[in-house]
Amino acid sequence: VQLQASGGGLVQSGGSLNLSCVASGQTYMINAFGWYRQSPGNQRELIAAISSDGRSNYRDSVKGRFTISKDDVKDTVSLQMNNLNTDDTGVYTCYADLNPWEPTGPLKDLSPLSYWGQGTQVTVSS
Repeated sequence: VQLQASGGGLVQSGGSLNLSCVASGQTYMINAFGWYRQSPGNQRELIAAISSDGRSNYRDSVKGRFTISKDDVKDTVSLQMNNLNTDDTGVYTCYADLNPWEPTGPLKDLSPLSYWGQGTQVTVSS
């Protein structure tokens, strides 16, 4: 599975961005997609994920502001980010998990064996 992300950039606080990630290869094996963020000085963290049946889950800090969605026809997963703030600055990376992922309850990380693409930089200025 290969993943190609796009859509990052520079935006002012309060603004919006939409990230997209196109999957190719054996996409029929993907059970979940996720977006991870690594901010300066911090560890990588899962921001949002969506299961193959369309159920999603989010990190508390982005709930109500970010929306993850997928298009099974285009093998694309998107992350709509609204009301961005400076804490959202970081490198966003798309992941594809071939293992089952549980979307209910507290947000759970994808499998360590997931595939990932190159990251896209999001910078939010104050």
